[in-house]
Amino acid sequence: MVENVIWPAFLDADCSRSEGRRVAEELAVPEPTVDEIAKAVQQVGYDAVIERDKTYPREYDPRGRVLVKGADDATKTDLLGAVAAYIDALRA
Repeated sequence: MVENVIWPAFLDADCSRSEGRRVAEELAVPEPTVDEIAKAVQQVGYDAVIERDKTYPREYDPRGRVLVKGADDATKTDLLGAVAAYIDALRA
């Protein structure tokens, strides 16, 4: 089973592509938290494990990361898009 890793920077509207954002600006959300990401991953239908003590290699402050288990049937791009959309919906 392959684990996907989602760093908050992948979905952060405040990050540029070169700083690590992996979704389109329209889908990106400001300052996503690992808790929001994990909740969105579960809403999409996968298991999520939060690791709070991790730091994205392009950042200095540890924001953590989320490990997604069982997402073998989805591409990472599709997964990130769905998670970003759910976070946006959770905040609305």
